[in-house]
Amino acid sequence: MDHPGADGAHRIGPYALLGKQSTVGAGEVFAARTDEGRLVTVTVVGPELAADPGFRDRFRAAVEAARTLTGAFLVPVVDADADAPVPWLATEFTAGLLLRQAVDRHGPLSEPALRVLADGLAQALAALHAAGTVHGEVSPDSVLLTMDGPRITALGIAGATGSPAPSPTDDMVDLGSTVLFAASGGEPDTDALPVSLREVIGGCLYPEPRDRPTAEQLVDYLRRQDLPAPRGSWLPPAVTADMAAAAAAMGSVSAGGGGRGPFRPPPVIAAGPGVSRRKLILGLAGGVAVLGGAAAALAFSGDSSPAPDGRAGGPGSTARPASPSGARSTSASSASPSSTDGPESIVLAGPDAAKAWSGAGKHAPTCLEASDKVVMVVTDTATSFLDAATGKSVFPQLNTRNSFGTTSDKYPTAYADGVFYLLCDTPSQSGLLAAFDAASGKVKWATKMADVEPGGGTHAAMYLSNYVAVAGNTVYVCGQLLQTSGSFSAKSPTTGYIRAFDAATGKGLWRVKGTDINNVLVPPSGSNLLATSAVPGRKPGRVQMIDAGRRGARGWKVSVPHAAYYFTSGWPLTCYAAGLFLFAGGNGDTLFAVDAATGSEKWHQRFDAKNGDQVEIGAPFSSLDGATVYVPVGSDLAALAAADGTLQWVATLDGANDTGGSNMFNASLRISGKSAQCSADTVFATDSAKTLWAIDAATGRARWKYSDPGQPDVGFLWTVGGDHVFIASHLTVTAIAAHGR
Repeated sequence: MDHPGADGAHRIGPYALLGKQSTVGAGEVFAARTDEGRLVTVTVVGPELAADPGFRDRFRAAVEAARTLTGAFLVPVVDADADAPVPWLATEFTAGLLLRQAVDRHGPLSEPALRVLADGLAQALAALHAAGTVHGEVSPDSVLLTMDGPRITALGIAGATGSPAPSPTDDMVDLGSTVLFAASGGEPDTDALPVSLREVIGGCLYPEPRDRPTAEQLVDYLRRQDLPAPRGSWLPPAVTADMAAAAAAMGSVSAGGGGRGPFRPPPVIAAGPGVSRRKLILGLAGGVAVLGGAAAALAFSGDSSPAPDGRAGGPGSTARPASPSGARSTSASSASPSSTDGPESIVLAGPDAAKAWSGAGKHAPTCLEASDKVVMVVTDTATSFLDAATGKSVFPQLNTRNSFGTTSDKYPTAYADGVFYLLCDTPSQSGLLAAFDAASGKVKWATKMADVEPGGGTHAAMYLSNYVAVAGNTVYVCGQLLQTSGSFSAKSPTTGYIRAFDAATGKGLWRVKGTDINNVLVPPSGSNLLATSAVPGRKPGRVQMIDAGRRGARGWKVSVPHAAYYFTSGWPLTCYAAGLFLFAGGNGDTLFAVDAATGSEKWHQRFDAKNGDQVEIGAPFSSLDGATVYVPVGSDLAALAAADGTLQWVATLDGANDTGGSNMFNASLRISGKSAQCSADTVFATDSAKTLWAIDAATGRARWKYSDPGQPDVGFLWTVGGDHVFIASHLTVTAIAAHGR
């Protein structure tokens, strides 16, 4: 056995090393024993890291923080020496098998085991993050599988390895990668994740830190699914046999978790044989009554023609799109038809924005929605309403809340015709769709959406809500159906849904579902909706009209071969303008405009990179009047006339993003969500340098830019109401006029 100690002995501090268990980024991990016979696990720091001038101080602080931590899924720290020639850390010995060893020997874990794994890791990280520390190196080599659940090892050392230290959002990426490893057997294929975990674990891997769930949100997400607990051992017999053999080799009394007793199912998984359909199927729940009562106040105070092949489509990846890399010339568009030259690009440059008002609250907003007079601010504890002109509170707060909030694929708020709509929970109810009068802040109605699909049969399907939208007298909730029983295949397409509710009463009108529905565009008027879909494995997808006037009947459809990014359920990656639906096709480089009622093509526009390389356009969006369509392509934003696709202007970003790569419009990354919005005469768009730009819709020139040096790592939330944009950063909400005055 090799020992990394200075003298080559088989001891470190007071411990005799019994055998090497694994290697983590911080060093090597050994099973060890005291002279009295007590078993521990010792992590020995590698020489290069030990020689880092700042490491020992970070290590000492991390160990002190780790000593105070307790939790069912954490391995306690029992001893450490940051000043030894070879620094080391000892933790309580826990008999088990490293996740990497289990998967390498016996293959991927089952869905129930993956859920226990995800929940245990999330609870462990939630305890770490609540204590103000991070782990920094959650991986298959630092996760131990035991009879009573997973354990995170290497506390107090992994988080000390980085300078600057990793963030909680970095921990969530590591958690997602670890669960994905356990589901896929090592291949980083998100399609290997079961449906019950695909959305939230995929969210942990989102490229933008602000879009990743927190550890507490992941735990809450699994709890709300309320799926049955695994019966008996949560691990396969072959894995538990290996664990018993390893424990015997170390002389442990048993293969259990240090005498803690039998496996205790995590609280997020319901005990017992399953979930009662009667408990899940709920109708209208109490209306206004469930929304009243006391809540934590959120008080703000102001301080003053056809394509060549005749089809639409193009190649793509079923994985979530990542930020493009390389020089900007490989991703910037010519912003003109491929056969002609367009106008000169306008490099965006402008003054810093002047704030109209700014105010701080007690809780960080999770969602924002605004009219020209009122701003609805939602937190994980309450909903408040602010005067758009002053930032002062105008109505009593409500106890409606949304903990997950706005993310890249979730947008739980909407506003139309004097009414705010919110997907929310209360302390006693979950899964509500609520409507609030913008003139009074009072609840118009609240509907408890059915948790499962109605009807008989042995299989149930839960409705996971992605976003709410309004058109005319109808409110739509769109999302994904989660099969809570039955078989699952990674090759199966996602099943999406559309649910329609009466905007005046909240009464359910109709619903449709299907594998041909992934994300849905709801235009502000008319009865034609647009659904896009795709399946894994680069199989053809489609763009399809949904006729709301015929209770969701399918209409025309257009094949979109290889449009794999439509496989992502969430905010639509298409737009509507002047009676036309617009979407990406070809090889991802062509914008198609088709008649919303018939699907007949009106025009198409192909974009070329300035150096001839292939480009992929982002999610298009339109002006409020529908006269102009804006197309993000890498660092460029092109304005086209909706009627015929004529190019009007091109605005271009300059410089680097916050990680040193080329700066790009967030909307160009084809990550869903409202990363670009419009007022009557201004285009607002964020970029990958965490800057919000206000662009004159007539000229393409910047009016102003906004970048908050103190914004959280996850960035800021923002929305447009009237001629102002409202921004939430940490506890602060700020208003800026569209013209910057």
